[in-house]
Amino acid sequence: MIDRINGFCKNFQFLSGAGLKLIAIISMLADHVNKALIYPYLESNHGFLAFISDVFDIIGRIAFPLFCFMLVEGYFKTRNRKKYLLNLLLFGVISEVPFDMFTTASFFNMNWNNVMFTLALVLVTVWIIDTLKEKMQKRSKALWYLVSILIVLGMCIVSMSLSLDYEHHAILIGYFFYLFHDMPVFAIPFGYASMFKEPWALLGFGLTLTYNGERGKQHKMLYYWFYPVHLLILGLLRLYLGI
Repeated sequence: MIDRINGFCKNFQFLSGAGLKLIAIISMLADHVNKALIYPYLESNHGFLAFISDVFDIIGRIAFPLFCFMLVEGYFKTRNRKKYLLNLLLFGVISEVPFDMFTTASFFNMNWNNVMFTLALVLVTVWIIDTLKEKMQKRSKALWYLVSILIVLGMCIVSMSLSLDYEHHAILIGYFFYLFHDMPVFAIPFGYASMFKEPWALLGFGLTLTYNGERGKQHKMLYYWFYPVHLLILGLLRLYLGI
C-alpha cells in the first residue's frame, strides 16, 4: 500500500529543493508586503486593495510548510548539522531588529521573535529525537514514540514561552515531517491539522509532494540574507510612511 502511494507521488515530483525554496521565498515576500504595507490601509479601503490583500494572504500561506519541510530535509542531507544550527541562530540575531521594525515599527520588541529562531528550535527538536532513536534501537519502539512526544510537547512550551513566530505549530509540523520523512504524503494531514486555522497552508503542504529529492542550484547565503534584508526594507518603509 505504502509503495503504491509513493509510486503514485513520483508522478508529481518535478521540483528540486532550490525550486521549493524559491517558491517559499516569493510566498513569504508576498505575505510580508501584505502585512507591512497593505494591512494598515484596509480599514479605509474595501475595494481592489482588499482583493489584492486577500490574494497575497493566500499566496503567503504557502511559505511556512515549505520552510519546515526543507529544514527537515536539510537535517538529513547537510554535512554539518552544527554549522546549520549556528547559521540559523546567527541570522536569527541579525534579523531580530529588522523583524521588530517590520512587525511593530519599533527597533526592539521582546513579545514576538523571528522565524529563524523558530527553525533553529525545530532543528534542535528533530536532532534530539533522531539521536534518541539511534540510542533506543534495542528498546521498544513505543517507548521512543512516547519519549519523542514528550520532547515535542516540551519544545512547544519553550516556543510559546520565547514568543517565537509560529510557536508550537512549527514544532509539530517539523516533527511530522521528520516522522514521515520517507512518506511525506502522510505528513500532510497531521501537519495541516497543526495549523488548520490557516486553510490555504494546504497549498504549501501539497507542494512538498513535488519534491524530487534533488538539491538543485543552491544559493545558500542569498537565502539566508534575503530574510533580514527584505524585513529591513519593509521596516524602513513602515517607519517612513508612519504606519
